[in-house]
Amino acid sequence: MLEFRRDAVAVIRKVRRGKRLIMTYRGKPVMRLEPIQESVPSPDDPFYKLAQLATTSGKPLTNEKIDQIVYQS
Repeated sequence: MLEFRRDAVAVIRKVRRGKRLIMTYRGKPVMRLEPIQESVPSPDDPFYKLAQLATTSGKPLTNEKIDQIVYQS
C-alpha cells in the first residue's frame, strides 16, 4: 500500500504491462491487482461454475475455495 500511495501511476504501469501484484496492509495480503483480460472468457471458465458449486455442496464456499476454483491455485 505504501508503494501505491507514493507512486500509484508506476504501480498501474506495472499492472498494465501484465504484472500481477499482491497488496499488503500492515504486512498482511489484502488484495490482488492484475490486468483485466480483454478477451471474452470461454463458457467453461471456472468463474461460471461458482454458483453451481455453491448450491451443490450444501455449504458456503470460503474465499480460499473460490480462489482455488477461479485461479486454479
